[in-house]
Amino acid sequence: MTDELDGVRDHYRATGLTERLKTVLAALGPDDQLLTTQQLSALDQFHTRGLAATAELAQLAGVAAGMSVLDVGSGVGGPARFLAATYGCQVTGVDISEPFVDAARYLTDRTGQSGQLSFQTASALELPFDDGRFEIVLLQHVAMNISDRAQLYREIRRVLKPGGRFATFDVVLAVGEPHYPLPWARTPATSFLMTIGATREAIEPAGFRILTWQDDTEVAKAWFAQLRVSGPPPSPNLGVVMGPDFAELAANLGRNLMEGRLGVLTAVFEAA
Repeated sequence: MTDELDGVRDHYRATGLTERLKTVLAALGPDDQLLTTQQLSALDQFHTRGLAATAELAQLAGVAAGMSVLDVGSGVGGPARFLAATYGCQVTGVDISEPFVDAARYLTDRTGQSGQLSFQTASALELPFDDGRFEIVLLQHVAMNISDRAQLYREIRRVLKPGGRFATFDVVLAVGEPHYPLPWARTPATSFLMTIGATREAIEPAGFRILTWQDDTEVAKAWFAQLRVSGPPPSPNLGVVMGPDFAELAANLGRNLMEGRLGVLTAVFEAA
């Protein structure tokens, strides 16, 4: 397990990330000028369908003002900042990448949201929180990096209050083997995809009841098809976060979806 986690950390190492973000954001104003979450959305929403997917997942999960929300695999904090700004909830983010966490804190300072948000470096398999701490847990494009899914979903259930909701938006395996490199793994060594059926079989025994179950593959394919028509991949600025080869990684994800090798699942569960 340690070797797997080290491989994932290497993929998201992002050395010097905060300094690169400062350079890019200088075009928007001086470092002491507050920015909006919308201004940052081209930099901090690096999952399929971007901000629209986060907004839909939050709505399905029933996020509301005053709730305590945990974003597992929070990246540079884009979804967390959007939730706090939109709903007035308290959001905690955890990510295995220390540079991502540092960048999330910096970007949150730039939006003036530090009072609503906190970020820390941690493994999704050992969440550093007491039992029943949160009312909502979100997981977006994260599970593909985790081989021990049973432990992942047990940890999510452990930190949820009874009746709390777990919302996931992840890539699933469909037919055959995918083409690499991909946004979450440049080789199969750090990719642990599961089929949509196997995902359900892994989640429910952890103590969850299905509220929403959506195969969003066609919606994701339409999004990638539109990107091909309209120009470059999601945003050239995402290369600042994910590396100079991000365009290739994103294009491969689109190709795998179009060829039926991968799918996209949206689901919401209630903690029993």
